Amino acid sequence: MADMTTEEKLQGYAELHNYGLAHLKSSALNCAVELGIPTAIDSCGGEATAVDIMKKTGLVPAKRSHLRPLMRVLAVSAIFHESTPSSLAVGEQGETIYRLTPASRLLARDGKSSDMSALLLLFTRPDTTVSTFFNLVGWFRDAGTKTPFEMAHGMSPWILTKMDASYNDAMNHACVADSDFIMDIALKEASGLFQGLSSLMDVGGGHGMAAAAISRAFPHVKCTVLDLEQVISKAPDCGTVQFVVGDMFSSIPPADACLLKAVLDDSCVKILRRCKDAIPSRDAGGKVIILNVVLGHGTLDKATKEAQVLLDIYMMRGSGFEREEHEWKKVIMDAGFSDYSIIPILGPVSIIEALP
Repeated sequence: MADMTTEEKLQGYAELHNYGLAHLKSSALNCAVELGIPTAIDSCGGEATAVDIMKKTGLVPAKRSHLRPLMRVLAVSAIFHESTPSSLAVGEQGETIYRLTPASRLLARDGKSSDMSALLLLFTRPDTTVSTFFNLVGWFRDAGTKTPFEMAHGMSPWILTKMDASYNDAMNHACVADSDFIMDIALKEASGLFQGLSSLMDVGGGHGMAAAAISRAFPHVKCTVLDLEQVISKAPDCGTVQFVVGDMFSSIPPADACLLKAVLDDSCVKILRRCKDAIPSRDAGGKVIILNVVLGHGTLDKATKEAQVLLDIYMMRGSGFEREEHEWKKVIMDAGFSDYSIIPILGPVSIIEALP
């Protein structure tokens, strides 16, 4: 440290505090969502004081002094915006007013738009997601083949969904929320991908939210979801989507296009080959539409870049990982496709079109 200036030392000192205590940001956000604070502010017309929040969420008066530091850290993290009335005299202290930001607006349960709180709660779930990464050092030093999730919980995430109804519901709710949100934007910004299709197979499509959204936007497209029996058995009947029980690794029913969303792990090539077998030729309009992170693609602002690399670490919990474009190109070509294109319009997520 001898060659560091005082300014550099203090900057590093502050950054070490930020990184070392960063877990408190997600804990605070988890707490705010569980308490219903974004919804409380939204129900007050988009701005609320601490008193308003206490009343709307039913918090006990004894906790009011502790609400301030919770809201302060979330305001500094741009989850909420805080201000004081401009009419106050100099030196006079007024009631802080909290407003929603784009991030917290996605977490307000207003019943009108996609509720991303389910996804946030899965990411910040203490007993599964967070605890999976408590012993990364031990996992990196371990010579075995267990994933971080298996080392922490003694089983894979997929086995746990069969044994723990709470975790299974959390996974399903998060997938539904994410699919609903992503497809709403994809169908507005890249609708041309779906034009000209007469059928689409949503591979590993869960409860069919993505397929249902496509069916609403393009009623002439016959949309089908392929997934495991334990998933499809709980899928709601929307009347416009068919469900087929099957294993994507074995075979995929024929369709003009296959849709894949965040189901491509280290078995990526095998799944893509099954998709290629299921679709017609390129001249006949066959294609595979993949909604996934492409590292380095997107708006590349700080928030997007951080989201991409954090998702890469998150995928590591079950032996998965995100890919850069050259890695996507390799698996797409290895699966027998002739060409591909990437449309980076979904924030950290991109749309990949693979052509046979």
